[in-house]
Formats: sequence, structure tokens, C-alpha cells
Amino acid sequence: MPLPDDDMPDLLYSAAQVRALDAALIAAGTDGFELMQRAAHGAWRALRRRWPEAGEITVLTGHGNNAGDGFLMAALARRAGWAVTVFAVGDTSALNGDAASALAEARAAQVDILPWLPGVALRGVLVDALLGTGLKGAVRAPYAEAIEAINGSGQPVLAVDIPSGLCADTGQALGQAVHADLTVTFIGLKFGLFSGQAADHVGQLLFDSLQADAAIVAASPAVARRLSPASLPRPAPRPMTAHKGQYGQVLVIGGDHGTGGATLMSAEAALRSGAGMVSLVTRAEHVAAALTRLPEVMTLGVHSSNQLLDPLDKADVLVVGPGLGQASWGRSLLSIAATGSQAQVWDADALNQLAQGLVRLPAGSIITPHPGEAARLLGVTTAQVQADRAHAALALAKKFSAICVLKGAGSLVAAPDGRLALCAHGHPAMATAGLGDVLAGVLGALLAQHLAPYDAACLGVWLHARAGEQQGVNGRGLAATDLIPAIRQLFEELSPCLK
Repeated sequence: MPLPDDDMPDLLYSAAQVRALDAALIAAGTDGFELMQRAAHGAWRALRRRWPEAGEITVLTGHGNNAGDGFLMAALARRAGWAVTVFAVGDTSALNGDAASALAEARAAQVDILPWLPGVALRGVLVDALLGTGLKGAVRAPYAEAIEAINGSGQPVLAVDIPSGLCADTGQALGQAVHADLTVTFIGLKFGLFSGQAADHVGQLLFDSLQADAAIVAASPAVARRLSPASLPRPAPRPMTAHKGQYGQVLVIGGDHGTGGATLMSAEAALRSGAGMVSLVTRAEHVAAALTRLPEVMTLGVHSSNQLLDPLDKADVLVVGPGLGQASWGRSLLSIAATGSQAQVWDADALNQLAQGLVRLPAGSIITPHPGEAARLLGVTTAQVQADRAHAALALAKKFSAICVLKGAGSLVAAPDGRLALCAHGHPAMATAGLGDVLAGVLGALLAQHLAPYDAACLGVWLHARAGEQQGVNGRGLAATDLIPAIRQLFEELSPCLK
């Protein structure tokens, strides 16, 4: 499958940063009402492309510039001969500035503007122009009731800039949030459109720059960078004289009784992602299965941590934690691994032991927690992690002086220096066991191929998510190992082995 076309920008902004960008564009000479008109035209074009035969829209407006976009869309639809009704949830008499001008234009186009009341009929395509990016606290009445009516209507929904009730900074639903089929966002991509609960609310996302001055946009600070083929790091092509010693030996450590498969998945993923050599240290009882499944992997069964010293000395990269367990066997192996000077990837039970203060993480490592593990590492609840995933990822990176991959919808890669990347790919079918073991192996292989930890994490997370997206089209029943050949193919398409 070819890599997808992606014409959206990579930079992601907070609500405050987008407001500052909007102000900078106006200060540079772009009239604010002109920007509002461009937004309305862009959203109206998107609506007609998505629902060309609808013939009717119902616009729900609030009290800010988001309402202004809605009023202008209503005017455009009315002039195009569509049936149009506007229900004003906010007080129209309180509108001022550009929003008031937009209201006047809608009235001039003879749009019916009615006060919203519970139980009114919502017909055609619903345009959500209620609440914009400035929302902070929980949605209150009457907006909460209006959002509930939209979600319960069964009608198609277009959200202007952001679904009302969705936090532009975190992607959390602030009490009630609109479930849109299509969201058209403007000027700069908001971080909250890709994180938290956004995937359940945004629907298809379209971006319109509103012809913003590229130089002003480029000079504006951003919260994070969205991972895309254009921005991904990648290893150099291999010379014809390449040999296995140039691409590192990855040592996977784990697999206590009953969880040997986790290490096999990590080892196979490392092998298929380009590591020069892969070794496995696990329970002796798992050696026969490992040799049968992966004869290319050098497998050693150990009973005590002393037996780890020799393979540890030969390894260039460690992947520690898949199936490791928290019993004495796993604790003793982790304590030895933590003394190593190699690049390391810690996952699963290695993170649980780290959270208990049983071991110290070597600086410069990669940690790959899911939200529950992240909560234990930070001493907070999982809900608190999910409420602001960016904050949690950056806090973990700083606390442990490590690269943090916070897994989940909109996986994040955070560095101690404040760099933050977000992967918007993935599929619900990936909600199955073992995918983290595969990711850990991929990251180990990329480290072995001389990528810096942050770069390895960004590339590995993207490859893993895109492979899951590809395999997920077949629906439920995705197995973690289904991703491995897809990762290999994607890696070759993105970064060919040969020039």
C-alpha cells in the first residue's frame, strides 16, 4: 500500500497560540472580517462537497467569532437557494465586532434567525458554530442541552473550527461535546483535534489556512509537531558493503513463566525492522519455542541474573520488560540491565518496577508507557493522565531524563528538552494485546541502526501506527504479529535500504 497523501501542516498549536497567530495576521494587514469570510467560504465549500444533495442546513450559533462563521455560512447557503434556519443559543444582542457584522449579513440575506429552545426541529446538515477554542470549563446550559440535541438528532454534522465542547488544548470533552462527521479547522491545527477524546468527536478533519501569510505562520511558536512522512527521521541507505556488525545487536530481556510470547514478538519485530543481530534472554523453558519460532535469534535461557552478564556485554541496545514479570526473577534481571551503558527501551513490567522505585532508569533511555503505567510512574490517576496527555508525556520525559512514548489514541513522543511529537494514525482494531511488545522491538532496532532516541521513537511510533491502520481495515481480530510484515514494508517504502 503506498504512503498516504497528507497535505495538512505538521505543526500543532494551543488555543492561545492560534489566537496569537490570528492577531498577528490582522496586525500585518489582513482584516479580521475578511478572515471570517474566508472561514465561512471554506466551511461552506467543504459542506457542499460532503453533502452536495442536502439542500438544507440548520446552523446553531453561540456568542463569539465561531457564531460569526456560522452566520456567514447561513448567508452563503441562503444565497445558493438552500433552506436555512439559524438557532441562536447565545444572545445575539450581545454580539459585537466581526460577529455582529456577520449577523447583519445573515439578516440581509433574509436568513431566519430564531432563538434556540429545547425540542426545536433540527433538519438537514447541522452546522455547529456554538463554542470555539476559548472554552475552558465544563459546558453549561443552554449550550449543554443544544449539544445533546445535536448528538441525538441523527443528522449529519459539520463543526466549524472545532466540535463545541472539545478542549482545543487537550482533546478532552468538557462535559458535553459535539460528535461531528466533518470538522473544518482554520489558520493552525489545534493540538486538541488529535489528542484525548478527539478521535470520537472530530470525524473527518479538513484544514483551511485562510490564505494566511506563510512567513507569519512559520515564525509562530507551536506546541508539537505532527508525525508525517515529510517530517519523519530516517536512517541512511546502506552501502553495498554493509554487514550485520554495522547495525547493532539488540538484546531482548523478559518472558517469565506464562509470558514468553511477549519477548518473542519483540525479538521478531527487532529482527524484521533491520537490526543486524537480535538476541533473547528469557526463561529456560521458553528456549525450545523460541528456536522453533525464530531460529535467527540467539536465545539463552537463564535462571539467575549472573547469566545475563555475558550477553549484556555483547549487546548494543537493550529492550527490557516484555513479559518480564515482577517476581524475583524479573527484578534481578532488570537490576542488572539498569547498570548497562547501552541505549535501552523499557516497556511493560520494567515500567511497573520503575514506578515502585525498585530500580533506576539509565539516562537517555526510551520508555513506552500506556496511560495506566504513566499514571503509576507519575503518582496520579489514569484519568489525570488522559485529561492532559501532553503534560503527562512531557512530565515523564523530564522526570526520568528519557524519551517518553505515551501510547494510546494520538500517541505522543516527548523529550526532556520539551520537544513533543504526535502520531495521528492508528485503528480501533489495535486495541489488542501484544502491540506494545512489537513497538518495543521496533524501537530497539531503530536505535541499533544509529538513530538518536527521539528520532527512533518518532519513526517507530509512526511505522507501528500506520501498520496498524493498514491491517485494521480487516476489522476485529488483529494479532500483534500481523503488524510486523506491514512495518517492514512501510519502512522500506519510507526509507529504502538501497539508494
